Amino acid sequence: MSDLLRTEDKEGVRLMVINRPDALNALNMNLYDALRDGLSEAAARDDIAVVVITGEGRAFCAGTDLGELADPPRPDDHRPHGFEPFMDTLQTFPKPLIAAVNGIGIGIGLTMLPHCDLVLMADNARLRAPFVELGVTAEAGSTFLLPAAIGWAETAHLLYTAGWIDADKAVETGLAWRRFPDAQLMPEAMSLAQEIARMPVSSLVATKKLLLDARLSQVNEARAREVPTFRGLVGGPANREAITAFQEKRSPDFTKLR
Repeated sequence: MSDLLRTEDKEGVRLMVINRPDALNALNMNLYDALRDGLSEAAARDDIAVVVITGEGRAFCAGTDLGELADPPRPDDHRPHGFEPFMDTLQTFPKPLIAAVNGIGIGIGLTMLPHCDLVLMADNARLRAPFVELGVTAEAGSTFLLPAAIGWAETAHLLYTAGWIDADKAVETGLAWRRFPDAQLMPEAMSLAQEIARMPVSSLVATKKLLLDARLSQVNEARAREVPTFRGLVGGPANREAITAFQEKRSPDFTKLR
């Protein structure tokens, strides 16, 4: 397992801590692969019933590493890497999955949340979906899952404005289940995970399968639409302006593209 992802297994619970705090836990290819592998291993082990995902430091996950988005690595081992294999694993993960959102969640740091069964947020945590502002579009099946979870209007506002959502709003809309004072987040998340882990794993897996089967085809269809649209926008004028503005630490100016 990569040093970028810390794992701890105890009493039927696997804790996975995204450990790249200097980059606000932005996901590069190695981290995507580590998360995929951590989930896959947890799925295969009979002694793990529940997984909790959180972040180290002041961020939960600040999205995909923009440097890699602009210039993606090209491994030569002929294995699938990065975002897509991670998503294939996340959306079909067969056991209860809890997200403990300890700080900011941006991009995939938000869109992975509807794939989790229970989302707990710290009071100071905030979420943002900046895809349109980056000159691309939504991903991770979120164009189906977000309207299903929080409604059309809330999704439209979230995606079109790229605005922040605080913990209160996330709970109010149904994007998160509960919020807690910052210091209580992890004790509450682990207590909940341990409560669930005392249940029979076979029943948990059977119940999760029924829940997933009710929506999996729609998630797959949404991703099948999103992926070519996203890829078609990467490297386009709006995306180039957004990446350049990020690198130059300024606000993007899309008016000159009209």
